[in-house]
Formats: sequence, C-alpha cells, structure tokens
Amino acid sequence: MNNKYRKFLLEYEFSGMTGIESIQDIQSVYLDDKRPWVIGYSGGKDSSAVLILIYLALLDLPKEKRHKPVFVVASDTLVETPVVVDHITQSLEAIQSGAIRDELPITTHKVIPETEQTFWVNLLGKGYPAPTRQFRWCTERLKIDPVADFIKEQVSRFEEVIVVLGSRSQESSSRAQVIAKHKIKGSRLARHTTLSNAFIFTPIDTWSVEEVWKIIKDLDEYEAPWGASNYGLWLLYLGSSQGECPMVIDESTPSCGNSRFGCWTCTVVSKDRAMESLIESGDDWMQPLLDFRNMLAETGVVENKNTFRNYKRRSGKMTYKWATKGQDITEERKHIPGPYWLSYRKKWLKELLEIEKDLNQKGHKIELITKDELHCIRKEWLSDPNEPDWSDSLPELYKSVYGKDLNWVYNDNINFHQSDAEILNDLGKRHDVDAEMIMKLIEVESSMSGLSQRKGIFDKLETILKQDWGKFDEIQTKHAQHQSKRDFDMLAQHINDLDDAIKRLDKLDDEFA
Repeated sequence: MNNKYRKFLLEYEFSGMTGIESIQDIQSVYLDDKRPWVIGYSGGKDSSAVLILIYLALLDLPKEKRHKPVFVVASDTLVETPVVVDHITQSLEAIQSGAIRDELPITTHKVIPETEQTFWVNLLGKGYPAPTRQFRWCTERLKIDPVADFIKEQVSRFEEVIVVLGSRSQESSSRAQVIAKHKIKGSRLARHTTLSNAFIFTPIDTWSVEEVWKIIKDLDEYEAPWGASNYGLWLLYLGSSQGECPMVIDESTPSCGNSRFGCWTCTVVSKDRAMESLIESGDDWMQPLLDFRNMLAETGVVENKNTFRNYKRRSGKMTYKWATKGQDITEERKHIPGPYWLSYRKKWLKELLEIEKDLNQKGHKIELITKDELHCIRKEWLSDPNEPDWSDSLPELYKSVYGKDLNWVYNDNINFHQSDAEILNDLGKRHDVDAEMIMKLIEVESSMSGLSQRKGIFDKLETILKQDWGKFDEIQTKHAQHQSKRDFDMLAQHINDLDDAIKRLDKLDDEFA
C-alpha cells in the first residue's frame, strides 16, 4: 500500500475506527480460514466502498498471504438502467485489470438470469403483468436466483464461502435485523438466511453515508486503488438524486422500490424518479425508455387491467379472489384477470425493437432485448395456453423492424398454420364450438400419435375439456349455474358453525355426565 493511502487511513476515522483499523479488521477475517469470498457488487456507493477497503486490505498483505480467491459478482437483470450498466461494465473491467497488475486474487464476474426467466420472456412471452408491490415476480427470477446460483457453484467447489456485502444498518434497518438474527456468536460473520454453507460478512455495517463517500471521494481525489476514477459514480448520484439498487441475495434484501437505480422497466413504484432526474440532467436520449416504462405502469392501473389482460388465467380457467380477512363472506368475489392479450404483447415487442433500432442509429450502443430472448418469446407464443400464435408472427415482426431475418428454426411438423386456423374458426362459429378447444384437442392427439404407450392421453384431453371456453359473459353465465366461490365460503362457514356448536354440546354433555 502506498504512503498516500496509509496517511489517509491513519488520519480519518470510520465508525469509531481509523481506516487502518478497518483494513486490519478485514485482513483478520480474510486470514482466518480458507473459505473464498464472494463480493456482491452493485456498482453503487456502498459496494464500491467495501471493494475499496478489501482491495487495500489485500494490497497491504504479503503475496504469500493472499491465499484464497475473491470473486467480485455483479448482477445484470438485462433491463438495468443503461447508464448504470455502462458504469458497472467499465468498473468490472478496471477492477480486473488492476487486480492483474497488482497480483491480487480478485476476479470479476457478471451474472444474468436464465433466458426462460428474463423480464421480457415473462412479460412479453408468457404475458405476466408488469410487476407491482403485490405481485413482484421479478426480484427472485432476475436478481436472487442468478447470484444464488453463482454462490452455490462456489460452495460445490470449496464447500463453504463467505459473501461480502455493502449492507449498512443506517441504510436498511430491516436488513440489519435479519443479519443480527443470524449472527454467529464471537464472530464477525452471520449465516446466510437461505443458502447452506454460505456466510455473510458486512465490513461497513455501522458506517454512515458520509463515511462511505469519504472513502470514495477523498482517498485519492476520486481515484480508486485499481486505477479508475470514481468521479463518474459521484456524478451519477448527483444526476439522479437517488440511491442505488443493492445487491439482492435473498428476500430480506431491501427491494429497489423507492425510485432507486435498478431496472428501467420497474413498475413497482408509481414514478421512476431516478430516470426522470437523469433525463433532466442531460441523458434525454433515455426518454423513449421512460415513456415505454410509464406505458407498462398504466396497464397495472385497476380500471385498465381488463382492457390489457385476458379474462382467463394461463390455466385456461377464469378465477376469482378469495375472501380477505374481515370481508363479509356473502360479498361476490372479484374476477382476477389473466396474462396480457397476445395482441398487446406483439405491439409492445415491435415498439421495443423500434426504440432499440432508433437508439443504435443515433449512436447509443444498446441491446434492449437479446436474440436468445426473442427465440424464447417465439416459443412461448407458439405454445401459449390461451392464444397460440398459429401464424408464427414473431419472425415477420422482427423483419418488419430490422429488414432482416434472425436464424429462426422452423418446425415443419407444426399442427396448424394460419389457413388451418381460419378454417377451424369458421367451422367453430357454424357449429357453436370453440375453435381453439378443437385445435388443442387435435394437438394432444397429434403429439401422442404413433406412440406405443399412450398413457395419460385421456387425462390430457379431460384437462382441455375442463377449461373455460367461450367469451367472458358466456363463462360467467356458466359459472353462475354452479356453486360460486361465495356460496362455497358461506357453506363452509355454516359447517364450521355447526362443528363449533357440536363441540359445545359435547363439552356440556361431559360436564353433566
């Protein structure tokens, strides 16, 4: 460690300890065992402060004592705010170069969700509604699982790992309580809440935000020890007036639900104030992304749900809400809409591709949706449980925007083409039979034809026949002819009341016996 760093660390205190004492604390934990470290790096101020400290701690150790690997892991959801993606990518490259130069056992890694679990495959492919506070399906798929998979991979190699986080008690009291609950007595470590053989180390858990910025800004006038400037990070915070999205490793980690740096598609909040501030500060090229995000948010407004979403769930059935606590069970249950209509998903995908093309033509190197995601979305559309895309429209949709084809694989054994669907639709209207039901029955029969064992075919056919077929009003009329959820609840409550009365009578009988 050079004299400039040492002088700074001796002069300034951080949460009651000098900088040198903080470095020595980290060195003590590092040297205590052979378990490798996984540093959760979000690119924000807290994870940057932790990484600076660990980099300096390793730099101050003799080479022979740098005995175990340190993995710096950043999570890319594939829908991160573009300027943040650029910052993280450049930071990881600089950290890796610095570590090679300084002979430190640090390697950088970026993890992404499985293609089948990405934001666009779920929203545009499967029709999942834009995330809300009540239905935040994105966090686990996009953030928790990719990082957890990386940690599990290291556990399988090394048996145990230590996960180092930039969590601070001042930033998230709930996160601090969770870590304190799992703290190992007499140790600086806590047990991971969900992953066995993984332990948590939070070196700056008692630091203030001012102390975090001090190590980032004042250590070497914004210069990080690996050789890159932190001035861009400072400007990013000034431009957005918001905090960063933390590295999410489990469900106890605070979400990005307060307009923090995170996904540009985030609809968990009513307004993306971070994006708005960045645009106002000069990044106005991102306005089309904000407009697209705001459009998605509008689909979640209660009065708009029935417009954008199918009346049937992906199960093929119409469903209704359960009675909530304190609700009168005699009240009629509200209908729960299903996935987005395929027509809207097609429209939005085309708009997304047009935005991507336009931004690239204006000099912004950006990929809003990957080619792998497009292939996966096409598969989802072809096999959609409610609205199968018999016309296989995605290849043509892509060509209409970019004027070229991707390497699409066409299945010659597909059961229906557009002309077939039109014939069946016409016959269905004439005979008052739902054409899609006939198509699905034929699909099941066709998929199992030629098999010597056709076990389960009748169960599959029965499942299709039991789905709700017809228009919304027709299905509701059919449901009204059967016992409704409200009637079922009322009957169940009546049975419970009778059971309680019988128990009281039994008790009286025992008393007088």
